[in-house]
Formats: sequence, structure tokens, C-alpha cells
Amino acid sequence: MLLDRLAAHLEVVWGFAVALAIVLVLTPGVARVARHLGVVDEPGGRRINTKPIPRLGGLAMFLGVIVPALAFLDLDGEVRGLVLGAAVATTVGAIDDFRGLRWWVKLGGQLAAAGIAVGSGIWIDHFTFPFVGVRGLPEWGGMPLTFLWIVAIMNMINFLDGLDGLAAGVCGISGASYTILALSLGKIGPAILAAIVFGACLGFLRHNFYPARIFMGDSGAMLLGFLLAGLSVSGLFKTASIFALLFPLVILAVPIIDTSFVVARRLKHGEPVYRPDRGHLHHRFVNIGFSQRRTALTVWAWCASLAAAALATRFVPFRDHGEWHLWPTVLAAAIGGVALAFSVYVVYLLEIVKLASPLLRRRDQRAEPGEARRSA
Repeated sequence: MLLDRLAAHLEVVWGFAVALAIVLVLTPGVARVARHLGVVDEPGGRRINTKPIPRLGGLAMFLGVIVPALAFLDLDGEVRGLVLGAAVATTVGAIDDFRGLRWWVKLGGQLAAAGIAVGSGIWIDHFTFPFVGVRGLPEWGGMPLTFLWIVAIMNMINFLDGLDGLAAGVCGISGASYTILALSLGKIGPAILAAIVFGACLGFLRHNFYPARIFMGDSGAMLLGFLLAGLSVSGLFKTASIFALLFPLVILAVPIIDTSFVVARRLKHGEPVYRPDRGHLHHRFVNIGFSQRRTALTVWAWCASLAAAALATRFVPFRDHGEWHLWPTVLAAAIGGVALAFSVYVVYLLEIVKLASPLLRRRDQRAEPGEARRSA
């Protein structure tokens, strides 16, 4: 038994290492191919980069995911669905990077990827609520909810990918957190795949952190969003514990908050939800004077604090068999307090600091409509 567990843990480590090495080695070659094909992000509009940067980094990330996945995972129903769905998501994203797709065509591709996952058995079939217990979901409720969850996370990661290293770092933190939790639950398959995602993100960051030499593009954002969403359903939601409900929401809180505020603002002003602008969190950090590097590091730290709070619900034994334990409860509350304080600090930076500077407020008000028109 001990040797089996050790072998399984080694597969997790090897999956991470192989993904890291493949993405490290292949990304420069993919960047050269993207430049040759003219698949580059030109400066201007809502983009922050000041020189042409090749995209399509998601192709290197996909190879970094698929090779160790085929090597270390048993391709049973759910894992096969994740791998095939990831291939569809990456393909749709790559086509969008090459020639651009209408929003409804891209949405159709995202639904197709989600459909593969759901068809392989990856769907939310129950929740565990506090003070209520486990509540099952019928297929007619769980399957549409899973479609919505997967497509939403794919788009949220895509929206977040607007700054050097930002999305790759957030997804890497999420992948590492999923790995730790899945291992603690004895779910080796999801743990290996989450570790592979972590390794791919870390390898890509070597080339994507400021100043970026390549962007992941829609191919990478849709790949990572699909895998993180699928993993949260296959590996985390399907367990009878309260953290199964909260963990994915807390880990992915940064892209969820970012997208929620942006969509709410666009609806308030009668703008199309799918139209890009400069209203995302990272744009607002830059507007108050943060550098790209400082912005990415700040958001990473925020995401890491939320991940620590989520993991504390699993690993700090503050409540056992209905009894609360004082010092573990204090520790868990302290970790959660740090995450809450960091969240309040972000709100202070993006709202109070902006309000305290009339110049920044006027510039932000002038910039948003103009940027939206240029990106239409």
C-alpha cells in the first residue's frame, strides 16, 4: 500500500516535471513560427504591449499537457473527456488566434469542448451545503450547470489574459492548489493532471513574464480555463464535503470577480458583453500607476492568499466530529483574515486611490469609451 502511494506521488512529480520541460523547450520555437505566420499582437487599442508580440503560446502549452497526460494517466472515461475537450478548446482558440472568430462561433467551440467533458461523465451531480448536508442534482440540472461552469471559466481566463504573465501565474497557482487537494483526497488522476497544468504554466512563465516574448493567446487561455473548470468538477466537486463547494470558487475568485464586475459594468452602460475594453482589474492597476510586473505580482499574491484560505478549510482541523477546537480555529481564521485583508487592500487600491486622484478618475473616464470604440 505504501509503495503504491509512493509510486502514485512520483507520477504526480513526473507529470509536473515533464510538462515544465516540454513547455520550456518548445515555447521559443512556437514564438518563431508565430512570427513567421504573422500571428502577433500589434500595439494599440486595449493592448498594453508596446511592440509586436507573437501569440499561439497555447500550442506549446497543449503539447506540454498532452504528452505527460498520455504517459502518466489512465485514459478512462473522465480523463479521456478532459484530454479530448482540451484538444477541441485549444484548436478553437488557435483558429481564433490565426484569423479571428465571431463571438458566437467561438462560443460554439467552447460548448463543444464542454459537451465532450459532460458526455464523458464530468458533471456536477451533487453539492454539500453547510447545515444541510449532501443534496443530489438530477441530470437535467447538473449537466446544464456544468456546461455553464466550464464555458464561464474558459472565458474568464481569456479575459484575465491581458498582461504579461498574469493568467499563467493565476492558473499555475490554481493548478498547484488543485494538486494538493486532489492528493489529500486520494484522487491520483486529477492530481496528476493538475500538476501537469501547474508545470505547463510555470514553464510558460519563463517566456511570458514581463517583458513577455510570447503570449498564450486564446489557444492557451481556453486550454487552461477548460482544464481548471473540468478538474474542479471531476476531482473536487464530486466529494461529500463542504470545501468541495467552496474550494473551486475561492481558488478561481480572481477571474470570477474580474469578469463579474466587467460584465456588470457593460450591462449597466448597455454595451455588448463580448466587446473588449480596458475595464479589467489589470488595466485598472496600470491606470493607478502600477507597472506590469508589480500588477502581476500583486494579483498573484492575492490569488495565493485566497488559495491558502481555501486549503485551510481542508488541512486545518478546526472542527472534528461536530466539536470546534480553539487553536486550529484561530489559525484557520487568521489565514482567512489575511485573504480578506488582501481583498480589502485591492478594493482600496482600485477604488479609494482612484477616487482620491481626480486626474486618474478623469483619465479613466475618458479612456474607456475610446478604447471600446477602437477595439470594436
